[in-house]
Parts: sequence; structure tokens; C-alpha cells
Amino acid sequence: MASRMDLREVFAANLRRLRNAKGVSQDELAYEANVSRSYLSQLEKGTFYASLNVVGRLSEALGVEPAELLKIPQKRMPRGH
Repeated sequence: MASRMDLREVFAANLRRLRNAKGVSQDELAYEANVSRSYLSQLEKGTFYASLNVVGRLSEALGVEPAELLKIPQKRMPRGH
């Protein structure tokens, strides 16, 4: 893997970004994904690892593919953008 970034940090950043993009609070997302708000907060801080089950529930609640939560950010924009 080219990046040494921790997948837990990648997941946390993507989770925060996607939740904010949808305009959803931690409480709302936690309710939709059937997890506690404190657990969701710890996931967004990168403190806890998420199980595949939780990744699936969060992605469904956010309306994205599970892979979106694990995508490593690109270093630079592709040409033409």
C-alpha cells in the first residue's frame, strides 16, 4: 500500500465527512445505524475500530457503498479537474 495512513483514521475522516455532507447529526446517524451516539463519536475520533457489520449499517444509513467509508483520500486531484 502506498499510504501509511491507518485505516481507522481513514474511516474516521470519511465517516465525519460523509455525515456532515448529508447534514445529519451524530444522534440521527447513530439512531439510523442502530449504534450508540457515544460509540459513533469514538469511531469519528478514530479511537475505536468498526466491525464490518457496523461499517455496513453506517454506509446504509448514509446511503453510500461501504467502500466509500474506507477509501484512502487522493493526494492530488486528477488532471482536468
